[in-house]
Formats: sequence, structure tokens, C-alpha cells
Amino acid sequence: MSAALDNRQVIQKAMIVLVGFLASGVLGFVREAVLARQFGTAAARDSFVAAQQIPEIVFVLVAGGALGSSFIPIYAKYRDREPAQAWQLASAVMTLASAAAALLGLLIAAFAPQLVAGILLPGRPAEQQQLTVEMIRLMMLTPFIFSISGLVMGILQSHAAFWLPAIAISMNHIGIIIGALWIAPLLPAHPGVGQVGDLNVVGLAYGAVLSALLHLAVQLPGLYRLRARLRPTLSLRVPGVVTVLRLMGPRVLGLAVVQVNMLVNIALASNMVEGSVAALKVAFTMMFFALGIIGQSVGSAVFPTLAALWAAGDVDGFKDRLSMAMRNVLFLSFPATAFLIILGEPLFSLFENGEWTRESSVAAAWALAFYAMGIAGFTLLEVLSRAFYALEDTATPVIIGSIAMVSNIILNLVLIRYIGDPDSLARGAFAGLALANALTTLVESLLLWVLMRRRIAGLGQAPGLHDRAILRSAAGSIIATLVMALGLWLLTAFSPVSGWQLALIGVVLGGCVFFGIDYLFNLSETRALIAPIIRRIT
Repeated sequence: MSAALDNRQVIQKAMIVLVGFLASGVLGFVREAVLARQFGTAAARDSFVAAQQIPEIVFVLVAGGALGSSFIPIYAKYRDREPAQAWQLASAVMTLASAAAALLGLLIAAFAPQLVAGILLPGRPAEQQQLTVEMIRLMMLTPFIFSISGLVMGILQSHAAFWLPAIAISMNHIGIIIGALWIAPLLPAHPGVGQVGDLNVVGLAYGAVLSALLHLAVQLPGLYRLRARLRPTLSLRVPGVVTVLRLMGPRVLGLAVVQVNMLVNIALASNMVEGSVAALKVAFTMMFFALGIIGQSVGSAVFPTLAALWAAGDVDGFKDRLSMAMRNVLFLSFPATAFLIILGEPLFSLFENGEWTRESSVAAAWALAFYAMGIAGFTLLEVLSRAFYALEDTATPVIIGSIAMVSNIILNLVLIRYIGDPDSLARGAFAGLALANALTTLVESLLLWVLMRRRIAGLGQAPGLHDRAILRSAAGSIIATLVMALGLWLLTAFSPVSGWQLALIGVVLGGCVFFGIDYLFNLSETRALIAPIIRRIT
């Protein structure tokens, strides 16, 4: 029996993932508020942001998106026809991925000083670089743990089990919150820049390791319910393993491209005024919150279904689910852009306590406004890239992504010369890095859309990719967003309240205006979201 879901079921699963991302987003906001209050935009915070990038790169390349996007389509083929073989495949892939993560972790720990001095924080004081090295070496435990928990997440989602993976997302924040609130004060005082008041920033690195352990632990009951038959299998001869690795190769390269962009951003921002790295990271985290709610929730929910439909040869079903996913993410992307641009500064004012100042809020909101311009591109990319992976085509997104990387780096170097003030934190030149990322991602997603249409438009009984329905939905969203944005602007200009209270009022009123307009004009996306709520109330 196929594990493919219909549109209603995909939306239901997307709502489960959405709840997970909402919870993660709230916790992420709490995490950023805690870190902002305790560490502000000090050098210690910059060091942690830079150090965290390396284990994240290893996880993403070895066992994160690369492994999941390559594993799920192949696992889906075996799961329905040969369940025992599917578990052998999962065992072998998990063993190989964790072994590779462990070996790469040891290698990076050995060469961490060279990575920090040459790439992450060039030109920063030696004591700050040493602090970053110390945290990198500690956090290199996390890729090994995530290599197991990330694959567990893919297995559960392949079996349409989304609740535990949705909960696991939040664990990434809980560990760091614990590290900031309880571990950092308990550690001995750091002898250098790692000490901020009575807090040792290395506590955040311990919190990151705890996050990985929690991420794995909450998903283990799901494996038990599936009666998973996993055992260490260090072999390339298990059927399907070579195919997974073959598909994974281009995907690793594609994710490496993304990580290179992030490293370039950190390197360029590290040469700007102190606090630029932290402000850029906080802004990206807020944008990623919106991306998780809109793009990753839908992309994660629809991906196993797309893979199952393509494996079963149901091209029309594939088009239908893909079109639905694209409509939904575009529909929500435009109001999210308006919210983040107009309400960014009030949102960040919630952090204003301790080390986080008014200038820090203005700086983060400044970068967020430019990141927000690309949310439609970021969310479309989440769906379209997974659609290509479902076709067992990991090369096309890599080629387009590589072109985008080169374009992004060029735009970085150009825009930081014209955007912002290089001597200011509140209006820093780092906003040029955010704008470059937004623009190149928009172009990248549009290119993937065109290529996907060429790939499958002529297949199946239904012609095209339902482009007219996608564009009609996007147009309706844009019109409603413009009305909403005008209302938000008037609210911020004349409201007697300010700060986070203004942000809360703006989100509630803006959401009511946006969905109210779309509901009156009978847009299917709003009807699909609101109708179940109305049925429950009435």
C-alpha cells in the first residue's frame, strides 16, 4: 500500500509540522531573548555564533538535509515492497553516516585553530579566536548525535509519523536555553573574553550538545512503535546504500554551497563593527522562524508523499501535491514579509534587557528587513528542491545553487559598499549581506520552478504544473498583503503603545485583516485553513 497522502492529509501533516515549528519558533524567540539579555552583541556572542557554524556544517553535509533528501525516496521504494530490506538499508545508512560524522569531527577538532584564524574570525584578537576554537571542539560531538537523530526523523516522516519529529525540532533551543541559564553561571570563570559578567559563554556550547541528545531522545519512542529493526551495519553492499550515496553526492555539494555563503557572510561581518555578526545571526534566526512555519512545515510534510507518488508512477498526483504546496507557501510568504519589515523593531525590543541595547534591536531589525524581501524565494526553494529530490534528481538544485552562490558572493562584495554605514551598528553594512542572500534566493527559486515545469509539464494526463492557480493565489495574497501593510504602517505611526505590545497587536490585527480579505474573496488557501476551525466552533 502506498504511503502517499492526498491534499487534505498533506495539509493535516503540514499543520502538525507547523505546530512543531511554531513551538520551536517561540522557544527560539525565548532563546534569542535569553542570549540577548545575557550576552548582547558582545565579542563572546560573536565567538559562539562563529563556532556553532562548523558543527552545523558537518551535520548538514553528512547527516542533515543531504542524507534525508537522498534516503527518503529510496527508503520509500523498499518500505512498501520489502520492509525487511528497508530496515537493512536504514541500518547501513545510519551506521555509515554516524561513522563519517565522527571521523570528520575529529579532523575538524584537530584543525580548528586554522579554520578560525583563516575563515571564521580573521583579524579578531587571539584570545577571541582561542575561545572559538574551544567551543568548536566541544560542539563537534553534536554532528555524531544528529547523524543518528536526523535519520530517525526521516524514517518517522516516511511512515507518516510527524508528531515526534515536530517535537524534536524544539529541542535545538531547549538545550541552549539550559546552557545559558544554568550551565553558563555554574562554569568556572573564563580567563578571557568568554566571561560576560558572571556567565561563561562556553556554557552555550555544552547546551548545544545537550540539544542534540534531547533531539534524539524524544524520537526514540517512535522507533519503538514502528518496531524498528535497526542494528549497526558497516557495509556498502546492502541494496540501496550505493544509490543513496550517489544521490547524496550532489546534494552534499549543494548544501556545501549554502554553507560557503554563510561562512562568507560571517567572515565579511567579522570585519565590521563589533556586534555585526550577532545582529546578522539574530535577524537570520527570526527570518528562519518564518521560513520554518511557512516553507519547512509544508516541504517536510509533502516530501515523503511526492517521493511515494513518483515511485508509483502517479505523475498527476505528483503535480497536484506540488502545486498545492507551492500555492500554500507563496500565499503565506507575502504577509510574512510585510510583518517582518514593519514590525521587526518592535519584535526585537522584547530583547532589550541586560546586554541587549536599543541599538542592538535597531541593528537586527535593519538586517531582518532585507532578509524578509526574499521570504517568497526561501519558502519556494524548500518545496521545489524537495520536489527534485523526490524525482531522485539531486544534481539540478546543486547546479542552480552553485550559480546562486557565486552570484551571492559577488553581490555581497558590491552591496556592502552601498548599503548601510560601515561605522554604524544600527545601520550597518551587514544589511547588504542580507539583501544579497534574499535576491539570489528569489532568482534561484524561480529558475527551479521553470526547470521543474519543463521536466514534468508534458507528463501525465493534466498538462502544465497548474501555474495559473499558483499565480492567481499569489496575486490574491499580494493584494491582501498591501491592504494589511497599509494598516500596519498606520498602526505603528499612530499607536499609543510601542515595543513588543505593538508587535503583538500588529500581528493579531494584521492577521485578521489579511485572512478576512482572503476569506471574503473566497481564496481556497484561506478557506482550507479556516473552514476546519469554523466547523469546530459551530
